[in-house]
Amino acid sequence: VQLQASGGGLVQAGGSLRLSCAASGRTFSRYNMGWFRQAPGKEREFVAAISRSGSTYYADSVKGRFTISRDNAKSTLYLQMNSLKPEDTAVYYCAADGTRVTMDPLEYDYWGQGTLVTVSS
Repeated sequence: VQLQASGGGLVQAGGSLRLSCAASGRTFSRYNMGWFRQAPGKEREFVAAISRSGSTYYADSVKGRFTISRDNAKSTLYLQMNSLKPEDTAVYYCAADGTRVTMDPLEYDYWGQGTLVTVSS
């Protein structure tokens, strides 16, 4: 499956952004999906995941502020980000896992190219 992330940009602290990840090539609904992020000089970290059945999982740092969702009819994954903080600044990646939903980036089989989110203070 090919993944294309979009929706990043520059936003002030407290603002909102919605990221999208368009999938093509294989049946989107068969995949567990995740969002990860990587800030400069840091390792890639888990943000949120959604299973094939729609169960959702969040990193503690974003719980209550971010919402992951999927539209299987449109083969698209979303990440609604509210109450953004400067520490949310990173390149955000979407990923697909055909086996199980997980927070471990090494378990994911397919990755999008990333979209940059910059939150100014």
